[in-house]
Amino acid sequence: MARIGVDVGGTFTDLVLETEGEGGGPQRVFLHKVASTPADQSVGVLKGVLEICRIADISPVDVRMIVHGTTVATNITIEHNGAEVGMLTTRGFRDILHIGRHKRLHNFSLQFDVPWQSKPLVKRRNRIPITERLLPPTGRVSVPLADDEVRAAAELLKSRGIESVIICFLYSFLNDVHEQRAKAIVREVMPDAYVSCSSEIANVMREYERFSTTAMNAFVGPKTSRYLKNLERKLKEAGLSPHLRIMQSNGGVSTVDKCSREAVTILMSGLAGGVMGGRWLGEISGTKNIITVDIGGTSADFSTIPDGQVKVMNPRDTYVGAYPVLSPMIDVATMGAGGGSIAYIDEGGLFRVGPRSAGADPGPACYGKGGTEPTVTDAQVVLGRLDPDHFLGGDLKIDAGLAHQAIKTKIADPLNMTVEQAALGIIRILNSNMSLTIRANSVAKGYDPRQFALAPYGGAGPLNGVALAEAVSAMEVIVPPAPGITAAIGLLETDMQYEFARSVLMVLDNAQQAALDRINQAIDELTRQCRDSLDADEVPADKQSYIRIAECRYHGQGFELRAGIPEGPLTLANIDAVKQNFHAQHRRDYGWAFDDVDVEIVTVRIIGVAKTPRLIWPELEAANGSAIAPALMYERPTIFDDGKTYATPRYHRPKLKAGHEVPGPAIIVQHDSTTLVPPAYIARVGGSGTLHINRLVA
Repeated sequence: MARIGVDVGGTFTDLVLETEGEGGGPQRVFLHKVASTPADQSVGVLKGVLEICRIADISPVDVRMIVHGTTVATNITIEHNGAEVGMLTTRGFRDILHIGRHKRLHNFSLQFDVPWQSKPLVKRRNRIPITERLLPPTGRVSVPLADDEVRAAAELLKSRGIESVIICFLYSFLNDVHEQRAKAIVREVMPDAYVSCSSEIANVMREYERFSTTAMNAFVGPKTSRYLKNLERKLKEAGLSPHLRIMQSNGGVSTVDKCSREAVTILMSGLAGGVMGGRWLGEISGTKNIITVDIGGTSADFSTIPDGQVKVMNPRDTYVGAYPVLSPMIDVATMGAGGGSIAYIDEGGLFRVGPRSAGADPGPACYGKGGTEPTVTDAQVVLGRLDPDHFLGGDLKIDAGLAHQAIKTKIADPLNMTVEQAALGIIRILNSNMSLTIRANSVAKGYDPRQFALAPYGGAGPLNGVALAEAVSAMEVIVPPAPGITAAIGLLETDMQYEFARSVLMVLDNAQQAALDRINQAIDELTRQCRDSLDADEVPADKQSYIRIAECRYHGQGFELRAGIPEGPLTLANIDAVKQNFHAQHRRDYGWAFDDVDVEIVTVRIIGVAKTPRLIWPELEAANGSAIAPALMYERPTIFDDGKTYATPRYHRPKLKAGHEVPGPAIIVQHDSTTLVPPAYIARVGGSGTLHINRLVA
C-alpha cells in the first residue's frame, strides 16, 4: 500500500510517494515533478500520479491515499472569474457588502480602488432583501421569515441564470432557523444551485465579515467543487480508488465533500502544504525555531514557526484579495517573487523585479519557449549558478544565450551596465524585497530571526537562502533533503482536521457558573459536531483528539486572539486559566498585556483532529571520514553576491553522505533544486540528508 502527496504550483506539480515496507521491511520514498497544467490542474495531477507509481514500481490500485494541495480556489480570487452569486439577506441590510467597515485602504489617496465595491462578490441587483428578524442576545424570532418572498427571490435568481446562492440573515449565528428554512425553499426552486448559509460557513458575529466569507465561498465554490469532483472521477477512471484528501488553509486536511461545500477553507491550500513541510524539516533536523522560505516559479511564501508550532492568523488579518474571510488560515506572507519573476524598467526609469511572472508558459527566456522578458532564472543562468546541461537533472535543457540576450536588451543596455551587473542587480533587488517580507512576518510580530534557522526550499529557494539569512541575521540555513518537493512532503505530514466555531459573548470577570455553563454547552455541541464528522470518515475513537480554543479580547477591543481552554468543563475554579492564556498570547503578539482589564470570550472554536502516520524519511549513509571527492562533478566560473567570480566546484547531492562537509564557494546540484554555498561558508550534511549552512568562524 502507498500514499501520495501532490502539490500543484504555478510552474510544476510536485509529488512524493511513500510505500509501506513489504514483510515489515523499511518504507520507501519516491519523488517526482511534472509540468503544471494551469488550464486544468487535474491533467498534471493525474499524469504525475501515474508516473510516480511507475517509478515506484507499484500498481495504481495500491495507492490508498492521495493528499492534494491545490491553487484552484486561490486562482479564482486572483483572476476574479468565479460564479455569478445571488444573495438573500435581511431587509434593510442589502448593502452591507458594499459599505463594509468604511475603511480606506490608502488614507491620503484620491484614486485608490475599493475592491469590494469595484469588483463585488455579489452584484447589487442580485442582493435581494427578505422580511425576517431575529433579536439578540438569544436569537428569538421577532419577525417570522416571509416564505413567499424567499420563493419569489429564488425564482428571480433562477431566471437570471444564477448558479450560486448565499443566505445571510442578520443574527443567524444566534439562531439559524430562518437560514435553514430559506435554504430548503431555494433548493426546491433551484435544485442544482450551489447554496451556502452564513451560519454554516462562518457561524460567528460581525455581519460584514460573515457575509463576505459566505459570498467568497459561493464565488469560488462551484468551480472548486467541479474541479475536486472531476479529479476524483478521473482517478477512479484511471484505476485508482484512494481516499482523496484536500489541504486546507488552517494546516489540516479534509474530504472532497467538505472542501466542495466549504471551498473558502482551501483558499490557501497550496501555501499551507509548504509551511507544514517547513515544520517537518524542523522535526527531522532537531530545530524548533524555523523561518520558512518557499520560493517557486511565480511566488515566494514566508512563515515563522516558533517552537515547532505553526501559527494561525488573527481573524482581523485573514483577507484574500482585500476581501475579509473569517476562515482560519496559517500565518503566511506571500509576494510575487520566484524563478519566473520578470525584471523590468518601469515608466519612471526604476529597476524592478516582479510581481509579474513568466510562469510555466512561455517561462523564462532561457527555456526557449518564446519568452523574451528577463527573469530571475535567467539572471541565475548568466551568473553561472544554474548550469544549462544540468537544469532539473538535465531533464530541461536551457539556453544561456537567450538569457544573456534578454537581460542585455531589456536591462543592461538601457541602464548602461554590463549583463553580469544587471543579472546581479536582479538577484539583489529580489533578495531585498524578500528580506523585508521576512522581517514583517517575524520581527514585526515579536520574533527575533537571530534565534531562528532559515529554511529555503521550493525549486528556487536554496539559491537565495544564505543571502536572505544574512539580510535578516538568521542563525543558520537548513536546506531540506528535497527542496523542490518539500511542500508535497508537508501534505503527508498533515493531520485531518474539522473545525467548528460559535460566537458566545461573555465577560469572564465576575462571571457566574450559570454563564459558564452556557459556554460549556457550546463546547459540547461543537465537540459533538467534530466527532460526528470524524466518525463519518471512519476515524477510530482512539485516534481522535480535540483542541479547545476561546477567541478572547479585552473588553472594548475590536478583535480577538486565541487562548487555550483547559480540559474538562469550565468552572469558577479554572476560568483564570483562559484569562492567563489570553494575557500570554497578547504579550507574545504585542509585547504587553493588561493583566487587570476584563477579558471577554467572543467565540468558542473546537478543532477535531485525526493524527496521520508520519512520513519516515530514510537516513543517509554515514561518511565515516570518507572524502567528498566522489560527489565532485566539475568546476565552472560563478559570480557570487560580492560581485567576484570564483572557480566553483559542483557537487552531486545524492552522492554526499551524512557528516560530509562542503566548503564554499560551492554549488550542490540535485534534480529538484540547486543550493548555493558562498565563499566563507560551509555546508554540513545531516543524518537525514539536510544541509546545514553556516559562516566559517575566522
